[in-house]
Amino acid sequence: MWNKIATYIIRYRLLWVALVLVSTVFMAFEASKIELSYNFARILPSNDPVEKEYQDFRKLFGEDGSVMVIGWQDPQLFEINKFRDWCKLSQQIRETEGIKNVLSLANVYKIVRNDSLTQFDFAPVIRQVPSTQAEADSIKKEIHNLPIYEGLILNSKTNATLIVVTFNDKELNSKRRLSIVGDIEAMAEQFATKYSTDLHYSGMPYIRTVNMKKISGEMELFMGLAVFVTLLILWAFFRSLRLTLLSIVVVLIGVIFSVGILHLFNYKITALTGLLPPLLIVIGVPNCVFLINKYQSELLSHSNKDEALLEMIRRIGLSTFLANMTTAIGFGVFYFTNSILLVEFGVVAAISVMVTYVLCLILLPITLHYMSVPKARHLKHLEGKWATGFLRKVNYLVHYKRTEIYIAMVIMIIVSAFGMTKIRTIGYVVDDLPKKDVVYTDLRFFEKNFHGVLPFEVMINTKQPNGIFADQAEALYKIKAFQNEMAKFPEFSKPVSVVEASRFLYQAYRGGDAKYYALPGVLELNKLTNYVQGKQGAAKQINSFLNEDKSVTRVSFQMADVGSERIKELMQQIRPKVDSIFSPAKYKVSLTGHSLVFLKSNDYLLSNLYESLLIAIVLIAIVGMVLFRSIPIILLSKLPCLIPLALTAGIMGYFGIYFKPTTILIFSITFGIASDGTVYFLTRYREELYKNGLSPSGAVTQSIFGTGLSMIYTAVILFCGFIIFSASSFGGTAAMGVMVSITLLVAMCTNLILLPALLLSIAKRQGKDVKPS
Repeated sequence: MWNKIATYIIRYRLLWVALVLVSTVFMAFEASKIELSYNFARILPSNDPVEKEYQDFRKLFGEDGSVMVIGWQDPQLFEINKFRDWCKLSQQIRETEGIKNVLSLANVYKIVRNDSLTQFDFAPVIRQVPSTQAEADSIKKEIHNLPIYEGLILNSKTNATLIVVTFNDKELNSKRRLSIVGDIEAMAEQFATKYSTDLHYSGMPYIRTVNMKKISGEMELFMGLAVFVTLLILWAFFRSLRLTLLSIVVVLIGVIFSVGILHLFNYKITALTGLLPPLLIVIGVPNCVFLINKYQSELLSHSNKDEALLEMIRRIGLSTFLANMTTAIGFGVFYFTNSILLVEFGVVAAISVMVTYVLCLILLPITLHYMSVPKARHLKHLEGKWATGFLRKVNYLVHYKRTEIYIAMVIMIIVSAFGMTKIRTIGYVVDDLPKKDVVYTDLRFFEKNFHGVLPFEVMINTKQPNGIFADQAEALYKIKAFQNEMAKFPEFSKPVSVVEASRFLYQAYRGGDAKYYALPGVLELNKLTNYVQGKQGAAKQINSFLNEDKSVTRVSFQMADVGSERIKELMQQIRPKVDSIFSPAKYKVSLTGHSLVFLKSNDYLLSNLYESLLIAIVLIAIVGMVLFRSIPIILLSKLPCLIPLALTAGIMGYFGIYFKPTTILIFSITFGIASDGTVYFLTRYREELYKNGLSPSGAVTQSIFGTGLSMIYTAVILFCGFIIFSASSFGGTAAMGVMVSITLLVAMCTNLILLPALLLSIAKRQGKDVKPS
């Protein structure tokens, strides 16, 4: 079959070139239309119970992560000039297109009891910006008499305050969000500069915007670094500008195809798909290395260019196909996670890897056909003393030191296994950012002064119309009891709920004195009901916490970024309290919000790591069946790929690198790539053993010297290619780059040393001669 493929590629070369050219232009056009994704990344599948509860909440009450906050701390908050400009800043933000609401000291409301109309009237505390210090002091006193705002937008103890900015849902998930956040920052920084003070920014819209800008910038950075690094390494290996540029151009065409495929599938650039272009450069170049090395080695043998090209395709076509297939499987298994984010990444990566392989197989031979024969200096690298010396040492070890190799591997496995016991599965919303990053430090400011800004929602369903106020408002008093329990956890902010609204109304009902900011008894509560009728004023505010038939309400908290482990502990403590207050037979209480979805996403990714890795092992083992119909060889050939993964996991344990979304991806991806070396070696070993009739010893020796150089080149390219990701400002991406680089370097050693040693041991067990000739 490969003889025909080689012949067709060379014979119909102009047709192939035309076909690639037309399809590249089409894919470039599609790629030009690609957009960044501005939606919140959904990791959980749509049928997951936690995700379903979260979506049910959003249908009733809208997006929970739509609030951006601006924090300011100053003992002179109410100094007339500062306060006036703070009010003006709030008003400017409120007038910005795309902003739904703004809550700050500048636009707080008080409630006034109106007996003539039997209703509550809302009145702004500040009717106009104060012009004297006396007016500012009066406003300060009045705000302090409204306990509802304490802990919500004001912390009197630390002299900290907030501007709470709520985005429209439409702008929240669009490109417009980036410009809105930028405009708000620009307005706020004018205030900060004028008074030489620091303002702090956070909230999900802000964090998402900053991360998206970083992702966009880093995508360009990694593309540039990947091209530069591979150019440098290819030049160092081949000493040929033509071959170096040819390899890069072919792989860049593959990158164009990958972005075009993204758009054709109606996908967008996310934190994961943004990594595809530099990944493809790093993964695609080894195809060129193996093909070119084979071409040049054939030229050394007989100097016939056309025959060398045909032999290159015949001899390397199958092994590179199987190697790329294993890499594609490593990505493709993410399809089985049912997570939209991972499915998009895995599917496009798998297709793109195979497309890039086909491009290399077609374009390299055709281009080399039209290029002149390489000069002698371009072929010197094939006989490099350093490489030959290294491979001789490897050949000696696998023939005479197999016991020592196995002992070293056992020690490595034991050490790695101990390190694996130290791994923690924990993630933070901003843990990918350096501790000195402004997003991280600002988040800590809000946690210190307001207990955090991450949404945590409690949805209470009474299962009956008007259930919140039925049975003498039983549900209302249960919510109060629940809030009292939640107040014992320092990780949660003051709640916003129908109970807090009722307290505020009762304070107004009793004349406005702060001591009446409390949930009244049933009789007093009934009196309040007469003042809360219709759909205007206080009724409108109360109804914002309820669904239409008043059977469901929400209690909204903000919480600190305590990490997935601590959230799990908190849920184990909170759920029993919920069930003891709200009988599960009568109420359905959902704990939801971004924080809970984030926790579940971490756990979901971890469980899918094992599943996807197992699927990858099985599928790659099936690919191995193409080469050998020997179960011992298939099983033992997985060890050189699995041991580097164990070592990587051990290193993560020793150095305190957590399992989280970005680092979890390491294992399936690297297993697929690490299997490439196994495929290359086994293919050559099989060929020497069966086609050329060599003994196991001779076949191993020829395989070491026949594939070793290309495997070394590939390992260096992959190591340097993935290490560029360590330049990322996201800790997880940086850790992924370092860990993948280490894993693939170790995989080269295990494929070159452990794999041939295992093959010789299997042959010896079968009674075959394994002594070197």
